[in-house]
Amino acid sequence: MKFFYFIFHLLILQHVYSNSIINCQLGENCLEEEVKKSEFPDGFLFGTSTSAYQIEGGYIEDGKSLSNWDVYSHTNGSIKNGGNGDIADDHYHRYLEDIDIMESLGVNAYRFSISWSRVLPNGSSGPMNPAGIKFYNNIIDNLLLKGITPFVTIHHNDYPQELEERYGAWLSPFMQEEFVHFASICFKNFGNRVKYWATINEPNLFSELAYMKGIFPPVHCSPPFGKCSYGNSDIEPLLVVHNSILAHAKAVKIYRDQFQVEQRGMIGMVASAYMYRPMTDDEVDKKAATRALTFHVAWYVCMT
Repeated sequence: MKFFYFIFHLLILQHVYSNSIINCQLGENCLEEEVKKSEFPDGFLFGTSTSAYQIEGGYIEDGKSLSNWDVYSHTNGSIKNGGNGDIADDHYHRYLEDIDIMESLGVNAYRFSISWSRVLPNGSSGPMNPAGIKFYNNIIDNLLLKGITPFVTIHHNDYPQELEERYGAWLSPFMQEEFVHFASICFKNFGNRVKYWATINEPNLFSELAYMKGIFPPVHCSPPFGKCSYGNSDIEPLLVVHNSILAHAKAVKIYRDQFQVEQRGMIGMVASAYMYRPMTDDEVDKKAATRALTFHVAWYVCMT
């Protein structure tokens, strides 16, 4: 329950902080209130969060292969300002400095993701990359030395481009086994120190952005949602979430059967959730709100 307790309280903090900003903008009293750590319950975790592609850089260093995001960001016109994650925050070279900064802020929890293409450059068809394993081992060890609890997301949108070319990535049921293999490598190499695992980050949001609206790689969509060269916005997002749920379930089973007893960790999925309320008391509006909640949230939250 500690994992969910952590996430729940972070959401409360975000809500309170956001409301404070809104109230200030509306002209209410904007005097800063002093918040003390002692006001929070024992064991409360103050965390920061990142994902691999957003911060690491080092995009083709030490055996890492091209990811779907590397290829996408290097395609002309994909990103308006031509930006990419080749260097990003240079976390690959500056992770010790970044961890020191977290410690100086009083952070005691850090959620980060593993770059699939750094650990398994060719997926299950190729060997594990020792340099990638060493990089994440160094991060985990140094976090623990600073008293910072690692929360690890196994998959946060990026995967080896080879899996896109070979299977069509998450459109294919073969991606389930690819993910299970990747997750098992993570459990074996990091699980003796990592106690909080998230299998996949927000698969429903990813499917919407990548396969419905076509603004994330592999840029699949169809009218009226967008104009892409490939895709079916009515069908493909459902396939992607379906395969993600099954991949999650298989990885969780392996963790519980083979690792959890010895490693004593917890595992779950990160959910993207919105609240839908009917605009009126009309029965049609109530059914519409229920249907939206079912498709956006309940479908995969109930399965995890």
